[in-house]
Amino acid sequence: MTHVENLVGSRGVSEEWPAWTPSSLIERLADTGITAAWSHQVVAADLAYTGNNVIIATGTASGKSLAFLLPCAAAVTDGGTVLYLAPTKALAADQLRALEELLPSPMVAASYDGDTPGPDRAWIRSNADYVLTNPDMLHRAILGRHTAWSSFLRRLRYVVIDEAHHYRGVFGSHVAQIIRRLRRVCERHHGRPTFILASATTAEPAESASRLTGLPVRAVTADASPRGALSFAMIEPELTDQVGEKGAPLRRTATAEAADLLAGLVAEKVRTLAFVRSRQGAEIVALSAQRALRDGKAHELARSVAAYRAGYLAADRRQLERDLRSGELMGLAATNALELGVDITGLDAVLVTGWPGTLASLWQQAGRAGRGGSDAFAAFIARDDPLDTYLVHHPEAVFGRSVESTVLDPDNPYVLGPHLCAAASELPLTEADLPVFGPAAEAVLADLVDRKLLRKRPRGWFWARRDRACDLADIRGSGGPPVQIVDTDTGQLLGTVDEAAAHGTVHEGAVYLHQGQAHVVDTLDLDEGVALVRAADPEYSTWARDVTEIEIIATEREQDWGDQATVYFGDVRVTRQVVAYLKRDVRTGAVLGERPLELPERVLRSRAVWWTVGQEIEERLRGEGVELRGAAHAAEHAAIGLLPLFATCDRWDIGGVSTALHADTGRLTVFVYDGHEGGAGFAERGYAAARAWLTATQEAIATCECLDGCPSCIQSPKCGNGNEPLSKAGALRLLEEVLARA
Repeated sequence: MTHVENLVGSRGVSEEWPAWTPSSLIERLADTGITAAWSHQVVAADLAYTGNNVIIATGTASGKSLAFLLPCAAAVTDGGTVLYLAPTKALAADQLRALEELLPSPMVAASYDGDTPGPDRAWIRSNADYVLTNPDMLHRAILGRHTAWSSFLRRLRYVVIDEAHHYRGVFGSHVAQIIRRLRRVCERHHGRPTFILASATTAEPAESASRLTGLPVRAVTADASPRGALSFAMIEPELTDQVGEKGAPLRRTATAEAADLLAGLVAEKVRTLAFVRSRQGAEIVALSAQRALRDGKAHELARSVAAYRAGYLAADRRQLERDLRSGELMGLAATNALELGVDITGLDAVLVTGWPGTLASLWQQAGRAGRGGSDAFAAFIARDDPLDTYLVHHPEAVFGRSVESTVLDPDNPYVLGPHLCAAASELPLTEADLPVFGPAAEAVLADLVDRKLLRKRPRGWFWARRDRACDLADIRGSGGPPVQIVDTDTGQLLGTVDEAAAHGTVHEGAVYLHQGQAHVVDTLDLDEGVALVRAADPEYSTWARDVTEIEIIATEREQDWGDQATVYFGDVRVTRQVVAYLKRDVRTGAVLGERPLELPERVLRSRAVWWTVGQEIEERLRGEGVELRGAAHAAEHAAIGLLPLFATCDRWDIGGVSTALHADTGRLTVFVYDGHEGGAGFAERGYAAARAWLTATQEAIATCECLDGCPSCIQSPKCGNGNEPLSKAGALRLLEEVLARA
């Protein structure tokens, strides 16, 4: 443990129920033991009841659901309807369970998602007062059939957007345009709903909510709920005797550390939730913890540990949630599918395995511990990664900072264009509609007409094709239709993976885990959209590698740091190709070998931040014996690792390229780009925070205890060049020269 932060608890501040609260709801709440509201719940509910769009941005387990339920129940009692949006089916299902206990009869709440049977959908449209769905379903199944929803939309009083901080980057930008389409359709049916957003604590919540909805929003941020004390530990796994690429020292893996901690806590009857970054990681942590318990004195508790991740059948996920709530499960290794507001009470401890992408997510996950108001324990376990290493040695970057604001760009033309097409197919677009979609709408419409996707007529713009316009918008950024994963021995469909992710996760030879069973991929057929796998028991995991080339399309902004260093922001064209994969020992993380792959190139038009140095710096560094390619390459890897500290992103949302001589700049150049079509706002944040970002990058490299570079500072698991060449000392000198002029 490098640090333990003790966060004190607090007593709650309660108030009487608002005078307009339905008496039937007050009675049902009393039956569950809730006899008063916290003051922030009353403030938010009153704002919404009086017609103000509002965002409730308070801590985990602060009662945000009750804050929006109060005005929603009043609306339903008065004959209105409510539309609730959640980013996941699990959260919507959990909300429905709570609503069924609280909403008085004959009011009807119903979930409307991809699992809803066809015959039930028409009944829900006609009879439900409170419909729970997700942005995907709203985009594909509701807005295009808005005439069938006319009665519901005409009476729509509130739109609840839960876990609003989840809508960031390209996904958030898509959801922002879906909400604008919803507002337009509601207007056609004479419905003018008020928007209520619930979010984890976030910087500038009113501004973020306004960008998401396109409307003025008021924020409630003072959290009046009671909170138990929390002991929060920062943990760095120890260095091992194992060595990785180029002889670099390896730490014990974060998943191995998490598995041991999970097993130890469960053995002491401490109910624990371990968050793990990947589906495969969650499976490995659960299996390893079960094995440790079976081999120890608490072998009877091995069955009380399980994994939870996307890809399981809905019924299986709901059963795991019930078992965790009831206490039948003492330990769960989960992906961030359980980060969101699913009501899991009674947890004693949370393990966060690897940086979750944002401070908001870190506190959302840690807040799962002690949800009943009791004291709790949380731990952050660092991966072998520059950012994780930086954080465990700089706890002030976690405990001394406000959380990030949400980054989204609804005006991204790659996002806006498909939604204008979808809007035109729902109702012909008119000049009066353009302000709803933002200042870029007119220029994008002209391009859509040129591409013959829309027709311009005197009455407006019309969808020009016979297929479904909503299919143009890939709102979760999957990049194409999903690839089905099929067991060749049984013919069973095990799951699906996005086409873009398939190149790196189900390539030939990849290890794929499903419900504790390992499989090896025999064939990936991208044309047919299928990966054929067979059950196996390999002692290794696999990591895909790609190579990347980048071309500057346009420079939008630049800042000179003296006459020898310049930072730029603009549009780029990125060509990527998965070329090989590594085999790593599942216990030690040591590299066992590398295998080549032949997969097609993927082309991405995106946005990037890049920096260059002049000839004077290059000559001085060469004179000191610095190998410029290795210095730039090492600085690029570390900068990618540290950018999530300054932008609301994950390391895997961004990519990078470095070269000692780039064709477009004629100089040593280091690029970091958004890994999403059209950009996602992350590189732009990097440009705005360039000095602080590169200063933290230099410090992370300098303070790493390795001699020549390791995964904790300059090595990257996805480097297409096999982490060659890399120069730790060179990167430090290069960054020193750049920052001396900043």
